[in-house]
Amino acid sequence: MQSPSRGRRLDAVPGPFTPRTPRVAAARRLHRRRDRDTTGRFLAEGPQAVREALVRAGTTVELFGTPAALDRYADLAALAARQDVPVSEVTDEALAALAETVAPQGLVAVCRHLDVPLETALARGPRLVAVLAEIRDPGNAGTVLRTADAAGAGAVVFAGDAVDPYNGKCVRASAGSLFHVDVVRAADPAAAVGALRTAGLSIFATTGYGDRDLDDLADAGRLAAPTAWLFGSEAHGLPEALTAAADARVRVPLYGRAESLNLAAAAAVCLYASARALR
Repeated sequence: MQSPSRGRRLDAVPGPFTPRTPRVAAARRLHRRRDRDTTGRFLAEGPQAVREALVRAGTTVELFGTPAALDRYADLAALAARQDVPVSEVTDEALAALAETVAPQGLVAVCRHLDVPLETALARGPRLVAVLAEIRDPGNAGTVLRTADAAGAGAVVFAGDAVDPYNGKCVRASAGSLFHVDVVRAADPAAAVGALRTAGLSIFATTGYGDRDLDDLADAGRLAAPTAWLFGSEAHGLPEALTAAADARVRVPLYGRAESLNLAAAAAVCLYASARALR
C-alpha cells in the first residue's frame, strides 16, 4: 500500500477491498437504474472518465482502484486526495465487479448526478442545444452527447422516455463529455421544446422525410442563429407532435446510394453544420 507521503489518501480499512466489502457492494448496485435514481449517484469507469469527473470538482464521491492502477495514475489519486475524496484500494475481483467492460483499466469513481433544470441551462445562454427525444439506446445517446460537446453545444436534453444518461454504456460512450455540458432531463418533450423556443432558439427536427434540406438551410443562413436540434430514435424517429412543433423538418442530404445515416452520424452532421455557421 502506498504511503500517504506519495500523495494518495487511502481508506483506513486494512487491505484492499473485496467484492464483499459493503462499500464495494453498495457501489456495485449503481449498475441498476433504480439505485442510481434513489441515491443520485452513478459510476464512471476508466482513467479518462475519472479524470473528467475529478476536474469537475465536487462531483466525485469515492475513487476505487487496484493498487497497480493507483500507482499508474498517481496524479488522479493525488487530485482526489486534494478534494478530500476517499481513495480505496480494491482487489482485481472487486474492480471487475464494479466495472462493466471486458478489460477494465483499474479505476472506477462513484459520482453525483449532474442534472441541471432546463431553466438553469437556458439562463446560461447556450447557442446550440441537442435534444434526445425518447432515444433508448445508451451507446447512441452517449455518442451524440460526445458529439454535441465537441461541436460546442451548451446543453443536452434527455426528453421524455429517454435512456438514463448515467447508464454505464452511455457514460462510457460520452468519453468524458458527460462532465462538460449541462445534462437536462425533461419529462415532457413538448414543454421542453416550448421553453427552448421561448429562450430564443430555433427548433429544427431531424427526419429522413424532412421538407428542408440541411444544405439549403445552411445556405439560407438559418443555422447562424441559436439552435436546438431534435433527434429521435433510430427505430421510431421523432414523435409526430415534436416534428410538427419544429420550425423546420430537416433531412440530411445523401449524395451516394446509402439509404440513410444512423442517429449518431446524422447528429454529427447537423451539429457541426450549426457549429460552423455559429463561428
